[in-house]
Amino acid sequence: MPRRLVIILGPTAVGKTEFSVRKALEYGSPIISCDSRQIYKEMSIGTAVPDKEQLARVKHYFIQTIPVTQAYTAGDYERDALSLIDTLFEEGHDTLVMTGGSMFYIDAVCEGLDDLPDGDPQLRKALWERVDSEGLESLLKELETKDPLTYSRIDKKNSQRVVRALEVCLVSGRPLSSFKSGGKKRDFEIEKIGLTRPREELYSRIDKRVLSMIDAGLEDEVRSLLPYRDLQALQTVGYKEMFDYLDGKIPLEEAIRLIQRNTRHYAKKQMTWWRRDSTVHWTELVDR
Repeated sequence: MPRRLVIILGPTAVGKTEFSVRKALEYGSPIISCDSRQIYKEMSIGTAVPDKEQLARVKHYFIQTIPVTQAYTAGDYERDALSLIDTLFEEGHDTLVMTGGSMFYIDAVCEGLDDLPDGDPQLRKALWERVDSEGLESLLKELETKDPLTYSRIDKKNSQRVVRALEVCLVSGRPLSSFKSGGKKRDFEIEKIGLTRPREELYSRIDKRVLSMIDAGLEDEVRSLLPYRDLQALQTVGYKEMFDYLDGKIPLEEAIRLIQRNTRHYAKKQMTWWRRDSTVHWTELVDR
C-alpha cells in the first residue's frame, strides 16, 4: 500500500483543527501541524493552538515546541517535517495527516525549497537604514523590479520579510522566488484537502474567534511577550495590534476591530494562494 500524506489546508478559522482530528482518528494517524506560529511555546492564545481536549484525542507534532527567541524558517520546517514523516512511516503508518494554514511551510513539504544564500550583515544594515530614511515603499519598488513574483505575494507591511527578500536578490543576483525549486520528488503520495466556508460565515467565525481570544487572556499573553516584540515570530496579526494597544496608541476596541479586519485579510490571502493550486480538492463546510 503506498504511503500517503493527507494535507488539510484552508483559511484561518475555517475549522481545520477539528476536521483534522476526525481524519487522524479515521486513519489512525497523529497530526503533523504545519503552522508557522503555533510552533512557538509562548504563543498559544493568539495562534489558536488546539485545545487540551483535541490534543488529548490525537498526538500532535510541532505544537509549541520551540522558544519564540529561536529563528525558524520554512527550510527548517521542510527538514524537520520530512524527517518526522519518514520516521512515522517506518513505524508502520501508511497514511499521515498534516494540517495548517502556513502557505510556505506546506509548499516546502510538497515541493521543496532550495537553500537560501547566507545573509550579508552590512547590506542588511544598509537596507534597514533605507527603511528609516526612505520608507518601506522604496524597498518595495525595488523588489517589484527585481522579483515581481515575490512582490505579488509578500506581506507589504512586514518590513523584515521585505528586507530579507531584497537582501537575497542583491546577494545572489537571483529573485527570492527562484529559490523555490518546486521539483523535489517525495517518496510518498500527497493529497491536499482544502476547506472552505461561505464568506460571511467564515468572517463571522473569525470575528467570534478574536473575541474568544480576548476573553481567554490575549492581552496578558501579549504583555508577557513585550521584550521580544521585534522578533520575526511576533510580526503577526493579533500581536502587532495588541502591542499598539499596550503602547497606548489605540484603545482596546480598536485593537479588536483591527485584529478582526486583518485576520479577514489574511484569510483572503490564503485562499488566493491556494486557489492557484489545481491539486487541492475543495470541501465546503457549513455550520449547522
